[in-house]
Amino acid sequence: MFVFLNSKLIKGEEASVSLFDHGYMYGLGVFETFRTYQGHSFLLADHLARLNASLSELGIKVSLNAEQVHGMVQELLAANQMKNGDAAVRLTVSAGNGGPGFSDQVYEEPVISCFLRPIASPADQKQGQVLQLRRNTPEGAFRMKSSHYMNNFLAKKELYGKPDTEGIFLTKEDHICEGIVSNVFWVKNGTVFTPAPETGALDGITRKFVLALCRKLNVPYKEGFFPLHELLSAEEAFMTNSVQEVIPFSKIDIQSFAGKDGAVTQKLKEEYAKYRHALWSRDEL
Repeated sequence: MFVFLNSKLIKGEEASVSLFDHGYMYGLGVFETFRTYQGHSFLLADHLARLNASLSELGIKVSLNAEQVHGMVQELLAANQMKNGDAAVRLTVSAGNGGPGFSDQVYEEPVISCFLRPIASPADQKQGQVLQLRRNTPEGAFRMKSSHYMNNFLAKKELYGKPDTEGIFLTKEDHICEGIVSNVFWVKNGTVFTPAPETGALDGITRKFVLALCRKLNVPYKEGFFPLHELLSAEEAFMTNSVQEVIPFSKIDIQSFAGKDGAVTQKLKEEYAKYRHALWSRDEL
């Protein structure tokens, strides 16, 4: 597999970072995962806007633009002979070598890496499980898509042996927050509900795109702080992320939902599919 590391296209096994990279030492870095469809980097501008905002917050001195990243993706698709142009892209910016100590510092030489993986056929629907482990509150002003992934890792261990199940975090105040790798939505009486970012959930790019679709389709929606029974009493429930798109839940714990037969979920899935080969940003809707 070929990867990009600091603007160089190299074999994956040749890639290395410093022992003193503060991404390695402290998880000080951020990443984005996005999809390409026939070579088009879907919602790339939105992903980079979030990435660059996080880099600025962390004092990592680099700003990536869509032309630069899309060019890397095209080279990676060609080098890895992914002729259909469909892939999941992982773009990571690590703080870089900050020395053996830890201090409040500005990082002038970050490490930028990018690689692709093929796309597996997505599931028609999934099951969910409410986690015993609670979602950590954001360490900063907002939740970043950071390399500090311990909360998510421990949640995955709680689901050991259930690869087709998504874990759902609650906050310490018992509000619904998000999935391990997703944002969570549900539908009651034709209205879509989803936890607000203020719960500590990641303000997902696909999450925001789905809400934009709701506005376009005149589907009412509400963001806020919701107790678990609001989700478990819904008719439909679904999860979103940039790789799996919109996946309905057939069951969460022992509660059943409409799954792939949910009318609102299917409407959103169909509308989503119309734009994934064309849009750079949800603002183009």
